[in-house]
Amino acid sequence: MRFALLAKDKPGALQTRMDNRDAHLAYVAETGVVEIAGPILDADGQMCGSLIILELPDLTAAQDWAANDPYAKAGLFGDVTLSAWKKVIG
Repeated sequence: MRFALLAKDKPGALQTRMDNRDAHLAYVAETGVVEIAGPILDADGQMCGSLIILELPDLTAAQDWAANDPYAKAGLFGDVTLSAWKKVIG
């Protein structure tokens, strides 16, 4: 089952994102459940959030994955939405 994780960074948290980026990318690689992902950009082209499509068996597994993301553990996000998602195009 697929889940869409949309996370918006807390204001002024770019340095927190940069400080934890390598750990986040390693977590994505080692868990092997991310189908597609990338940062959300603000009007200046700076990273200010994340959009991640996860392939996991259920919502509980998706919530666990999100909670263990180094970005989440560092307190980067101000707002997080995690929803079941159906791929239609692409």
